Amino acid sequence: MSKKNIAIFVSGSGSNLQAIIDAEIESANIAVVLCNRPEAYAVRIAKSYDIPVEVVDHKNFSKREDFEKKIILRLEKYSIDLVVLAGFMRILTPLIVNHYKNKIINIHPALLPSFPGINSALQALDYGVKITGCTVHFVNVGVDTGPIILQSTVNIANDDTEESLLEKIHAEEHKIFPEAIKLFCEERLRIEGRKVLVKE
Repeated sequence: MSKKNIAIFVSGSGSNLQAIIDAEIESANIAVVLCNRPEAYAVRIAKSYDIPVEVVDHKNFSKREDFEKKIILRLEKYSIDLVVLAGFMRILTPLIVNHYKNKIINIHPALLPSFPGINSALQALDYGVKITGCTVHFVNVGVDTGPIILQSTVNIANDDTEESLLEKIHAEEHKIFPEAIKLFCEERLRIEGRKVLVKE
């Protein structure tokens, strides 16, 4: 089976990007890293591994659709099989979601469908749940509503802060995100309605 070309979308520190690089997924080729913030540390990480980088600054566009048209145009030359949202802090419109239908995955720092959107760890702490975690899911036109691929749990301690809880969640993210990418690239995922079935 030939390697799948993946595009990793980033906005910040690139910790999930680093975890994906470190995982050395044999079935995946990181064809390009796309970033919407030129100063993001993730850009430096990508360049240090000689991974091609495309920067499309969202501030240069008044409409989200125009921003995404530029992204699609930039990605054309890479023959992308999978888009990986690794801390990409922009909500995608139906334009790009439908262009890469069932080929975009995201990591979310909560056990979806609980605590979608932003500040998920703080939401979990405020609600008083005892367990939270992270979710890798396919992206659809809703916010954090796509079919779930993998999840991992973490226990919430009485003295956890948002920072300490996020640290625990991120450690789990760095395990299951590369695993989900591997499953996709090995063609072992099948979507049936809301469910994602994993072939053995």
